[in-house]
Amino acid sequence: MILTPTELESLIQARHGAPHQLLGMHPLGAGAGVVVRAYLPDAARVEVVPTHEKHQPSFPLERLHESGLFEGQAPAERVYAYDLAITDYAGGRRTTRDAYSFLPTLGELDLHLFGQGNDRRLYDKLGAQVRAVDGVPGVSLAVWAPNAQRVSVVGPFNQWDGRYHSMRSLGSSGVWELFVPGLGEGTLYKFEMRDAAGRVFTKADPYASLFEVAPKNAAVVWNTRKFAWNDAAWLEQRRNRDPFRSPMSVYEVHLGSWRKKTANESLGYRELAGPLVDYVRRMGFTHVEFLPVAEHAYYPSWGYQVTGFYAPTSRYGTPDDFQCLVQALHEAGVGVIIDWVPAHFPRDAWALARFDGTALYEHEDPRQGAHQDWGTLIFNFSRHEVRNFLTANALFWCERYHVDGLRVDAVASMLYLDYSRKAGEWVPNQYGGRENLEAVEFLREFNHLVHSEHPGVVTIAEESTAWPQVTRPPYLGGLGFSFKWNMGWMHDTLGYFKREPVYRKYHQNDLTFAMLYHHDENFILPLSHDEVVHGKGSLRGRMPGDDWQGFANLRALLGYQWLFPGKKLLFMGGDFGQKREWNENGELDWALLGAGPYHAGVQQWLADLGRLYRDHAACWEADHDPRGFQWVDCNNHEQSVLAFLRRPLSAGPELLAVLNLTPVPRLDYRLGLPQPGFWRELLNSDAAIYGGSNVGNQGGVTAEPVPSHAQPCSAPFTLPPLGVVVFGV
Repeated sequence: MILTPTELESLIQARHGAPHQLLGMHPLGAGAGVVVRAYLPDAARVEVVPTHEKHQPSFPLERLHESGLFEGQAPAERVYAYDLAITDYAGGRRTTRDAYSFLPTLGELDLHLFGQGNDRRLYDKLGAQVRAVDGVPGVSLAVWAPNAQRVSVVGPFNQWDGRYHSMRSLGSSGVWELFVPGLGEGTLYKFEMRDAAGRVFTKADPYASLFEVAPKNAAVVWNTRKFAWNDAAWLEQRRNRDPFRSPMSVYEVHLGSWRKKTANESLGYRELAGPLVDYVRRMGFTHVEFLPVAEHAYYPSWGYQVTGFYAPTSRYGTPDDFQCLVQALHEAGVGVIIDWVPAHFPRDAWALARFDGTALYEHEDPRQGAHQDWGTLIFNFSRHEVRNFLTANALFWCERYHVDGLRVDAVASMLYLDYSRKAGEWVPNQYGGRENLEAVEFLREFNHLVHSEHPGVVTIAEESTAWPQVTRPPYLGGLGFSFKWNMGWMHDTLGYFKREPVYRKYHQNDLTFAMLYHHDENFILPLSHDEVVHGKGSLRGRMPGDDWQGFANLRALLGYQWLFPGKKLLFMGGDFGQKREWNENGELDWALLGAGPYHAGVQQWLADLGRLYRDHAACWEADHDPRGFQWVDCNNHEQSVLAFLRRPLSAGPELLAVLNLTPVPRLDYRLGLPQPGFWRELLNSDAAIYGGSNVGNQGGVTAEPVPSHAQPCSAPFTLPPLGVVVFGV
């Protein structure tokens, strides 16, 4: 035996940090040949069989220790490739290349870029990569755990025993690596670690492409590169499309509760594709936005407590299945946005928290590293490797899953060090301020990379404060997002519509105030999932009055949203006036569509709004240009009437939108118009087909050369109760 007692003990107890120095084939020097060592606890006999050097004879390995350490020597001038022929105690025989006979699959440049935080395709390096090395199929595994004493890959292929496949440390990079021949797609695995204190525990792969269905948490080897995409035409038009001067109406969907197969079983990704595509096209939406699809162990978190940032949740199928869903939507001309959550991660002991026994991805100090509101942990954006983990993840979803947008959750919690904290519960930045400077730089880098690497992909901020220039480029001092959710518009609008109509005259500014700051950012108008949970009730449930008034109010709310400047977002259920609050464990109440005229009426109203919206450039081309909007009448708070013009930038008709937000019809109501002639009534939310009372303008009005409301012409209108009416020339 050539090993020292200390070396022998380190292998037996799986404590050695560089097992490749002892295991595998090594020259003995001075013409003494080579020595081969293998640690195989389940082996009764082991033989070395040369792979390429046919002149070299096979030779047996002798058991050095009862735990399963084998060693043997042979004459040879240099090391060479070889197989291990292993016979187990039951007489079974298998042959495999020795995992310790391969060079590292990561090079110095890979490690250098990772250390800098600049590897844009990090997902091709770390995690589990299906590949062939020296013609041998297998899986290379790599994980960042700089403070671990030892890291092993474990799974059913080695009886979950960390002594079989200890990984090599790649120096100061903190990365551990091993190529395991014979593994393939579908293999379960985890990383077993020994930390600086000698504690042994297992962790999920942060870069895993797939996980077992919760509550199990082993990673699953999967090749996300093999899917045969055929959406090249979609990607090309996306690349050349100006998202700011294009229609954008988003249907926000929670995959597990949109439709169900049975009461307790959701539809899978592939099963969803057909009905979801048909519905979205019928309703006129341009995009769907999925609540986080990344793996999450806690289903009631709706996906916002991510445990697998690189893995679509296995609840609904494999990565191939999710790719199939995205492709089906693209083939139908529908874009796909996903919620992306770099603001925090959960404390699950098997996931990112204290990953190598230390606060690796998070801050050690809870004043910096813990979210008090959500019980989660905050990423340490000052670490290059952590930033690279997240920026590469954003690019990964764009590259591997062809997503068209990333909506970033809880941006405000990232920007402020004192977010939801009292004095003394937070640590100021280097200048004594409350801004999280590292998070600001991370967001700028993320936005720059996504927009430069994937032109046409949009980034969307859920940012609830007045942080300036969220949607302005980093070179102008902005954060670089494409769009920002207009949380102020949402709050003011819902606050207005929940009021009894008799009190609305005191709050008309709730609907007009948004135009005072509208051009500060590129806004999306959201009526999102956050507004129909936690006791807030559904959108329909927040509308005052009986069914007639309540549904009329809901139709007016949706009409106001679709006609006001800004892109649109609506959470599922609001599209047909679901009455009860959303419950992620159930299914939307689709049966309501057959229960009287109101629910089906809301659905038809929204579908017709969607068609009007997409067909008229006035509704979207100048969303972010002052030329695209003009108030006609915004001061009649006594009668709660609003009227405004929407104009396109290119050739096309103007539209006039008029809202009467009381249940009293207004007859002969004169409004100014920019040009004479017949203005056709294009849509009326009070039409009987929508469940209304059928008060309208008999097809339209004729503008006379009578100035009114600072316009050269005007006409008398009939304004239906709690109605929205749209006119065009």
